[in-house]
Amino acid sequence: MEIRIVLRGAISGFVAGVLGFVLARIFAEPLVQKAIDYEGQRDSAITALAKAAGTAVDPNGPGDFSRTVQSTWGLATGIITFSTAMGALVAVAYLVLHGRFNVRPRTLALLISGFGFLGIYLLPFCKYPANPPSVGHASTIDTRTELYLTTVGGALLFLGLGVWLGRRLTSRFSVFNATLIAAVAVIAAYSILVGLLPSLGHLAANKRLADTLGYGSSATETPLPIVNKQGQLVLPGFSADLLWKFRFWSVVTQLLVWTSLALIFSTLVERFFTPTARRPVPPATTRASESVTV
Repeated sequence: MEIRIVLRGAISGFVAGVLGFVLARIFAEPLVQKAIDYEGQRDSAITALAKAAGTAVDPNGPGDFSRTVQSTWGLATGIITFSTAMGALVAVAYLVLHGRFNVRPRTLALLISGFGFLGIYLLPFCKYPANPPSVGHASTIDTRTELYLTTVGGALLFLGLGVWLGRRLTSRFSVFNATLIAAVAVIAAYSILVGLLPSLGHLAANKRLADTLGYGSSATETPLPIVNKQGQLVLPGFSADLLWKFRFWSVVTQLLVWTSLALIFSTLVERFFTPTARRPVPPATTRASESVTV
């Protein structure tokens, strides 16, 4: 049974990943290209100013893959692989929790998928949102990854503790009040966690680069305007509209992936545990010729 459930989760994630890729390819990929174009303009401006000042600049090497590959097969591979893995993970969580809650298989699958979306994406997004190319410093990639994984782990931990707290409180309060108290506790605990974590832009590497060409003191790693020694604007900062649109479509893509995964997997497990009863075969119709009295 376990293998069949995990296989259904992986299939659900694969289909959801295909849908997410189509959406991202249509709406998010053009924004990525604009961000890459800005990154190229920014590198050229910094290089020109550095040469004029007689300082050396480390050139950015070419990418390992072309933009055509990145925007098609690369994008598809990333989204579909992630979605398939999340589908298998949801299925494993379902196997662990199945039988522990007195709910329908469909309801449990929907709840697990919803918690996955909250814990793995949406709550961490509130602290460290998705960024397009050119937003983020190469020197802080490792630190940013560690911080993001910390928010994911914390979100999943607090959500799990919230479920445990809600079940314990149902003996003293109604289901609604117990759920409300548990939700408030989760939000409060997670808010403390994200409040203690540093903002991107305040990391040690950011402070070391604050006075160098192309960098500045900021609460985020969003590129700031570039000015020359005379204070003249050479290149504006990264477009706020472009950043907002990219993050918006990132959320929509993830919402589509997790919603599709939840609906498909919940339907499959519901049919697996409660198969539709076979319809009785209707009796053969008596031939008219046999019913005629001779």
